[in-house]
Amino acid sequence: MTKEELFRTLNYVDATREKRLNMSKRVLEQPQLLKPLIQIAFEEDNPISCKAAWVLEFVTKQKLSLIFPHLDFFMNNINKLHLESSVRPVAKICEELVLNHFSKNKITAQEELTIKHLEKITAACFDWLIGNFKVAPKAYAMTTLLKLGEVFDWIHPELRLILEQNYHTGSAAYKARARMVLKKLE
Repeated sequence: MTKEELFRTLNYVDATREKRLNMSKRVLEQPQLLKPLIQIAFEEDNPISCKAAWVLEFVTKQKLSLIFPHLDFFMNNINKLHLESSVRPVAKICEELVLNHFSKNKITAQEELTIKHLEKITAACFDWLIGNFKVAPKAYAMTTLLKLGEVFDWIHPELRLILEQNYHTGSAAYKARARMVLKKLE
């Protein structure tokens, strides 16, 4: 399947779990589709980009290692996203990468994520946390930054400050995640 064919196929993907899962299975069966899928996901002004990001999230949930050869491109573009429907799945992928990186059981991302990658994830997460985004990317950013604070000692004080400042204006879901993170920061 070419990039153009993938693009046309993504047109039929919608927010239903079934269609995202079916498309992710096609990508898993044809891993050469991952590169064009990632490229489409970061074509920010393209209405299909969010669909590619949804599928990319499902692919990485099933096989995180597929994204490793594309980490540089991925990391160099995460800060360019501004559409909520694209930011949420990319924030989730970042969370998965970082959680895997710090996992005692899985060592795959530990070998793949560089300090530069972690710095780019950190910057994006702070942007999502303080930016005008819904609660899902903010919640993923909180969890990701909590873990990244184990590498960068300046993160935890900044994270605590932001969560305490925004707690009273946050939604119930924001407050729940913020409470959990603040408790772990004690």
